Amino acid sequence: MSTGGSNRKTTGEVSIKDVAHRAGVSIGTVSNALNRPDRVSADTRSRVRAVIDELGYVRSESARQLRSGDSRMVALLVLDIGNPFFVAMSRGAERAAREHGLGVMMCHSAQDSEAESLYLSMFAEQRVRGVLVTPADTTGANLLAFRRHGIPYVFVDRVVDSDDACSVSVDDVAGGELAVRHLVENGHERVAYISGPPNLAQCTDRLVGARRAIEAGGLGPESLTVLETAKLDVASGRDAGARLLGLRPRPTAVFCANDLLALGLLQAMFDAGVRVPEDVALVGYDDIEFAAAAAVPLTSVRQPAERMGSTAAELLLGETEGDPAHEHESVIYSPELIVRRSTLPRR
Repeated sequence: MSTGGSNRKTTGEVSIKDVAHRAGVSIGTVSNALNRPDRVSADTRSRVRAVIDELGYVRSESARQLRSGDSRMVALLVLDIGNPFFVAMSRGAERAAREHGLGVMMCHSAQDSEAESLYLSMFAEQRVRGVLVTPADTTGANLLAFRRHGIPYVFVDRVVDSDDACSVSVDDVAGGELAVRHLVENGHERVAYISGPPNLAQCTDRLVGARRAIEAGGLGPESLTVLETAKLDVASGRDAGARLLGLRPRPTAVFCANDLLALGLLQAMFDAGVRVPEDVALVGYDDIEFAAAAAVPLTSVRQPAERMGSTAAELLLGETEGDPAHEHESVIYSPELIVRRSTLPRR
């Protein structure tokens, strides 16, 4: 026994050809009604819309974007998606993109230039609207190859002196100087810098600032010990902590290139019975949420991560939307030292 009901097909079964047949128009007319309604009469648009509602047709947005090159997706490629700094940056980028009716696809290179190259190729294949990128490839070869696709990109968390693209960053030299000056002013004469990978410009810039603070404090270059790590994560911080404990004489203060390294180092000190800040003072970088919530609240150099993400997205959208006044620019924010218990003055 028939129960009657609607003639509507399931969404997955309905094609643009079905809509055209039911409405008595060509496929091209249906396409124009959806994408270029000004080319179709009001009566035809109404008839096509009625059929779309009747059949439950949903157009393939991805196919439309590939044909037109008019994507509604922005790509964000960062060094480490597990780092809360980059998560905060993505929130800012997503908020700005959403205000323009766009979405953000976040990927991470894991500091691997080959992975970065693969993602950039994928972005080109998908014809994303634009790319926000923290480069892993220090040679610039990956982005040079990507440029031929004509997809705009903006550097984020990286200072770039280039007329080819915009950039948004923090003055990392000033940030390194802030951190180590604070330690020197608190009476520390032996400081360690846990630098992260030496090929990352952020890490080397922070080292430049640290050395400036050592010199300005009247200390010799031997007062600063540099310990490199392969990654900028908690595990690398724990490993650096074990190496630090073996130094003689041992530094009385440590500046880490980011907060994840600092939190790992804090764990290593706790496990070894070394007190922070009584035995070793500790400064991180980024001021992620976990910095204030650590067992010993962490002094850190704050970067405005969300603002950096939103600014980078606005610059990118200004370029992709054909703003005639758009010019490539480099936006550099000033860092801020947030003092907490991990660097209480020595008594």
